[in-house]
Formats: sequence, C-alpha cells, structure tokens
Amino acid sequence: MANSNTDQFLENNMQYASGQTMHKAAYPGKQPIQPSRHVAVVACMDARLDVEDLLGLQTGEAHIIRNAGGVVTEDAIRCLIISHHLLNTNEIILIHHTRCGMLAFTDDLLKAGLEGDPAAEKVLGQATGRPFTTTGKASSSPVAFHPFRGQIEALDSPRNEKSTERLQWDVRRGMSTILNHPWIPTSGPDASTVRGFIYDVDTGKLEEVTYPGPMGSFG
Repeated sequence: MANSNTDQFLENNMQYASGQTMHKAAYPGKQPIQPSRHVAVVACMDARLDVEDLLGLQTGEAHIIRNAGGVVTEDAIRCLIISHHLLNTNEIILIHHTRCGMLAFTDDLLKAGLEGDPAAEKVLGQATGRPFTTTGKASSSPVAFHPFRGQIEALDSPRNEKSTERLQWDVRRGMSTILNHPWIPTSGPDASTVRGFIYDVDTGKLEEVTYPGPMGSFG
C-alpha cells in the first residue's frame, strides 16, 4: 500500500534506530476516541519494545494491543474487530521481536513445571537462569500459552537463522488468522491492510515479513 501510515512508521523507525527521539511524551490535550492514523498494532509485551517510540507514534494515533509474544489470540481478534468496526481503523501491524521468551518453552513444558514435574522445573530453570518455583497445582486456564513453533532455545538467546525463521512463522500465522477472519474485511470499501514485522532488540530496526509463506513445521 503506497504512502500508507505503515510506510511512514517504517521511515520513523529508521530514525529511531539511529538514536532520534520520535515519540512526544507530553500530554497532548483533548483527543477524539478514534485513532487519528486509523492504525491498530498487535505487539509483544516485552519491556524492550516501546511501540510508540519505535514507530514514531503520538498519543491518539493508534490502538496498541499487547500480550506475551504479540500473538493473534482470540482476545487480540476481539480487540481488532472492535477497533475496526467501531473505531474506524483500517491498517493492522503485527510486531514480533528477536530474543523473545516465546522461543524458550512449549505449552507442555510450562504446564508440567507449574504442576510440579521436577524434570520440567529443571529445564525451565536452566532456560530462565533463575530457580523455577512450581505451584504444584493444575489448572484448566489458560488453555494455551501460545509459544512459537519449533525447537526451543534458551531464554534471550542471540538471534540466529532458526530463531528468525520461527518468528517469521508465527508472524505469518497471525497475519493469516486476521486475513481469513470473516469479521475483518480485507477487500472492498471497508478493507483493512495487514503487515507483519520482526523488531530487532539489538539494533532497534523493524524487518518486514513476507506473506504468504511457511507457517511452521511440526517436526
């Protein structure tokens, strides 16, 4: 989409990565309820990501939806539907990032550790670099933690080809979930665009993920 808000945010990101301050932190005064740039962002909750800064967003310009991994969960979809149909957003941006904690576990591993399995506790402790304290209890919720597909690696491991591929897989899965949802139009007069990115926490730069493409291997 030529000259889109997302393209402008990519230009802002290059300035941010070079050390410039992009987000104005001062209170901007009264703002309308609809985001002025008509943009919704789904991003990871990681403390190293300041979404407003890295995109050059100002207060009142975009909805920002954050969770562990920046995963397009049922609740993220709920937010995007409300954002689009009631609050007039029409550009969706997904942001994953390098060194993500969602690369360091599986659902079964974390649940087993929480329930008290000594072997799982040991692996999780090694992955996090701190003693893993079990609760010794089972629970039916959350149903899933949504870790990324593929072979797990230690928490906060340096970027490598395999971890980048795993991040790309999940960005594409998120894009596919949005693009194929019946309540988020991607064609016609009310269409939304969807683009996905990986943010490098070591450089401050965004890298776009192509779509369609591979979305992960069970093996």
